[in-house]
Amino acid sequence: MEPALSQSQIDRLIEAAREARRHAYAPYSRFEVGAAVLGGNDEIYIGCNVENASFGLTICAERVAVANAIAHGCRDFRALAMVAEVDNGPPAPCGACRQVLAEFSPALTIICVSHGGPPRLLLLDDLLPNRFSLNYQR
Repeated sequence: MEPALSQSQIDRLIEAAREARRHAYAPYSRFEVGAAVLGGNDEIYIGCNVENASFGLTICAERVAVANAIAHGCRDFRALAMVAEVDNGPPAPCGACRQVLAEFSPALTIICVSHGGPPRLLLLDDLLPNRFSLNYQR
């Protein structure tokens, strides 16, 4: 897949996600994740996962990055990078994050990064086909 992004944009997103990961609050799982979303305005918005003792209140890095972008007036996203240091390959966003991302940018490019390997580029449309939407045709 050829992204509609330059290598420089990809590198900037990955670095921003790595930096965000350093602020993750994951005392229970120790699974620290950083995310960075590139807005249609070419600004980068970051997020990290924030766990809670009541696990259902935990919020993923990807959704924090989206909320950060929205809080700054951006609702159009071009790409998202997520970084988590795991041994079995770069992780992809969870189902809840996929649905939230699809609300705004169903054709989003997702860049998944872990240590010891190259980034994996995915399309949200491929990760979440037949997503839930209120835009049904009757």
